[in-house]
Amino acid sequence: MITAVPLGTWPTPVEEAPRLAARLGLAALWFKRDDLCGLGAGGNKVRKLEFLLAEAVAAGARTVITSGGPQSNHARLTAAAAARLGLRCVLVLAGDPPATPGGNLLLDRLAGADVRWAGGRPLAAAVEQERGDAFVIPFGGSSPVSIEGYARCGRELREQVADFDAVVVPLGSGGTMAGLVRELGPSRVVGVDVGALPDPAGAVRGLLGDESLDLRVDRGQVGAGYAAMTDAVRQALELTARLEGVFLDPTYTGRAMASLIAGGHGSRVVFLHSGGLPALFAHPEWIR
Repeated sequence: MITAVPLGTWPTPVEEAPRLAARLGLAALWFKRDDLCGLGAGGNKVRKLEFLLAEAVAAGARTVITSGGPQSNHARLTAAAAARLGLRCVLVLAGDPPATPGGNLLLDRLAGADVRWAGGRPLAAAVEQERGDAFVIPFGGSSPVSIEGYARCGRELREQVADFDAVVVPLGSGGTMAGLVRELGPSRVVGVDVGALPDPAGAVRGLLGDESLDLRVDRGQVGAGYAAMTDAVRQALELTARLEGVFLDPTYTGRAMASLIAGGHGSRVVFLHSGGLPALFAHPEWIR
């Protein structure tokens, strides 16, 4: 196993959420605050990037390149991690530049990333065109190597919470869920599909190298697609903020909380707060 480069502050805290637990009829609810891990406004990608950037440094890379949507949390944290390690960062983002950049895009630029736009091209083709001699970090930072970051998170949880039924986690590129499943087992991890991939469960199985795994995946919160806000997500954002003073994002944690509110995940639940708040500031129209 490659030795990780230190980028975050671990372990991240676990906080009880008694008012929200009471509202949802849960015996206990905890937030695992991976949004408070230190680097670049925090988020789950930091655990993965500790391993991915270690690979880049070991390969002698001086430039890293990765891709994502216009408000990619992974892109923002890759830019921050590259800045900390003195590496050049190229971000290839889907579509065309917005008239007024906001949210994560402001932080990408502040960290010194070279932002390129794919336009009408597929992201994979756009990344290949920009590759040069750069070390390419996969979409979402998910790889068989980087999932060790969330296996470590699972071990933290074993020490921080004595008894829980399940961890509810946003499911995008699959690496966060895969690492937790490797450490905690498939029955104790619920992945909430955010619409980033056509087959998110298949992505998790592929990262773990086991196509037979029976995974717990909720695909009921995607709505009109990855970039769309749903009423259930809006209500989840409001309820969490007004009962616990915790802010979620509209794409990842908002969908995961909407799933938790819908129920069926157990009575003693850990909610993995994977970060993503800056993206909310790019869409003020989503908050009434």
